[in-house]
Amino acid sequence: MTTGISVFKGVQTALATPMLDGEIAWKDMEKLILSQLEQGVDGLVAVGTTGESPTLNDEEHIEVIRRTREIANGRTPVIAGTGSNSTVEAVRLSQQAEAVGADALLLVAPYYNKPNQEGLFLHFSEVAKGTRLPILLYSIPSRCGIEIGVDTVARLHEKFPHVCGIKEAGGSCDRVAELKAALDDNFSIMSGDDALTLPFLSLGAHGVVSVASNLYVEPLRKMVKAAQNNLPEAQEIFQRFAPLFSALFVEPNPVPVKVALAEKGLISSPEVRLPLAPASEATFNLISRVLTALR
Repeated sequence: MTTGISVFKGVQTALATPMLDGEIAWKDMEKLILSQLEQGVDGLVAVGTTGESPTLNDEEHIEVIRRTREIANGRTPVIAGTGSNSTVEAVRLSQQAEAVGADALLLVAPYYNKPNQEGLFLHFSEVAKGTRLPILLYSIPSRCGIEIGVDTVARLHEKFPHVCGIKEAGGSCDRVAELKAALDDNFSIMSGDDALTLPFLSLGAHGVVSVASNLYVEPLRKMVKAAQNNLPEAQEIFQRFAPLFSALFVEPNPVPVKVALAEKGLISSPEVRLPLAPASEATFNLISRVLTALR
């Protein structure tokens, strides 16, 4: 049986979806993915928030997953974002992602309609019944208005062992400790916030789904590994990259990271789709200063 620890660990990049003139820039996407593979990324998360999933149509959504899997070619797992506030849509997207070769799924809590914990359990249960792929739950109350309760996570994992991880983006170290106490050793906890990765690792988390690793994979992988046996080294790396972690969220994600990717020449344009607005001049200047300091 595939376990959470074997799939959800290390540094998993929440991939940006490059855009150009309103369309997905497929050549840029390939360039970005190949850069990730060359740096030894532990996994690629396609079509999450950083991938602008809310503004991709269904055809684009599945095509990004398919091409990511094709380019990765088995060199690293591809985790497909297939969450929705519609259970039927989440099941359908998950099954389509499985059909085009995704290795695992990322399922965000339903947003806007704010189900209670029983609704969350039933929602994720329907997806789990419809796929054999490992499932990484995604709790981010700031975007969804609700969190996936620890008891709900434990209940899902007990009934569906392939619900075997969570991307925790609630900003609480207490939550990590509670999840560790409630789940077994086959369940993985991934930080959903670069700025909290080191504190979460110290409490037993297994890695990070990272925005910053679109830009820098190797040092962040080194930090995650060092957190287990060389804390001073991990702290040194964390402090070095802390300004970047902050700068990447001065405007809504993925606006700043696309500015940084364009600055580094990894994509052609920092373009985002409406309703996200282009980055301000202040953000361009901040990103430029932060990247210069990291050279």
